[in-house]
Amino acid sequence: MTVDRSSVVVVGAGIAGVACAVELTRAGVPVQVRERGHVRGGRMASKRFEGRPADIGAAYFTVDDPDFAAEVERWRAAGLVREWTDTFQSYDRDGRQDVPGPMRFAAPRGLRSLVEHLAGAVPVTVDRLVLTVEPGPVVDGESCAAVALAMPGPQAALLLDPALADATRVVQAQRWSPSLAAVLRFPTRRWPDFRGAFVNDHPVLSLVCDDGDRRGDGAPVLVAHTVPEFAAGHLALPTGAGPAIEQAVRDLLGLPEQAVDVHVHRWTYAKPTTDMAGPTHHLDAGGIGLAGDAFGRPRVQTAWRSGRDLGRALATRLA
Repeated sequence: MTVDRSSVVVVGAGIAGVACAVELTRAGVPVQVRERGHVRGGRMASKRFEGRPADIGAAYFTVDDPDFAAEVERWRAAGLVREWTDTFQSYDRDGRQDVPGPMRFAAPRGLRSLVEHLAGAVPVTVDRLVLTVEPGPVVDGESCAAVALAMPGPQAALLLDPALADATRVVQAQRWSPSLAAVLRFPTRRWPDFRGAFVNDHPVLSLVCDDGDRRGDGAPVLVAHTVPEFAAGHLALPTGAGPAIEQAVRDLLGLPEQAVDVHVHRWTYAKPTTDMAGPTHHLDAGGIGLAGDAFGRPRVQTAWRSGRDLGRALATRLA
């Protein structure tokens, strides 16, 4: 696929990249989205196990932005999203207690279904690896109107020519922490009633979610997320961490049965840890844009707003 010189190339088909492309499309700006993975969704990732989806990236999302709330209502009208819970449990050295908080939303078909719905007719090419972004802007040797990089900063840094000093400075300032997500499928539901649990001061676990409750089908499936320190020691061979994660979950919840299957997914760049308070995105004079949840609190809503705002800024510049 060649690039139309009047097109914007969006690299990354997570929610930030797709939201950016949607705004450009609405404004009549030609756009191409290139995604190195097999599917759209980014860290709003879902994987199917015997036909049933489980979320292996973001565990849920919250809403406090009116514009994002309107998008969520469109998902709700399409039957893709549901209110899940406003109360998690917290496990620490003093035991277990309920922790009230904002309403957390879940997707019966997996969070990836929301990105796919948002994308609509936006042209997305999957399995398309971008290698270089140079001044011009030029993507893999082809000129275009502008480039939007919607991905973690360390990944964007690998693409940027050093001459793109402004964008390089922004991505190099970002810091990210890793995590492993493990899907544990059990023969039966034998755990105490809970929806999700924050796990504090634990050597392995940071969050455990009842995926059957989250999905609404009651399936005996748990999804556990690990602390960065544990993940960092298993990035080279994430499957090897499965037994330790399973044992930690069983110990935490007092489960007598072993899981019948454990799938571990590696997220080298799971969560931005740098305080990037300020603009919701970056757009330099050379037509290089950056978007994602590093531009604010690490939330799904932040990524959506960042991509939307970058798309609007690009559309205004190219009008």
